[in-house]
Amino acid sequence: MEAIQISDDFIKLGQALKLANMVSSGVEAKIVIQEGLVKVNGEVDTRRGRKLYPQDVFEFEGQEVTVLAE
Repeated sequence: MEAIQISDDFIKLGQALKLANMVSSGVEAKIVIQEGLVKVNGEVDTRRGRKLYPQDVFEFEGQEVTVLAE
């Protein structure tokens, strides 16, 4: 499992997908999230603005990433 580090209290799901290099743009992030292809903590979430906090796990195309605090 991979991890991304954030310096703020949270990161939005679309931004996290880009930071983890799972998508190449915000538009691509919006599409895959709205199509229900992304899971947060094991459940599908279709909100691009979903706030992820340290210890949250998101998944896309079988790749899991954990959010860590800096």
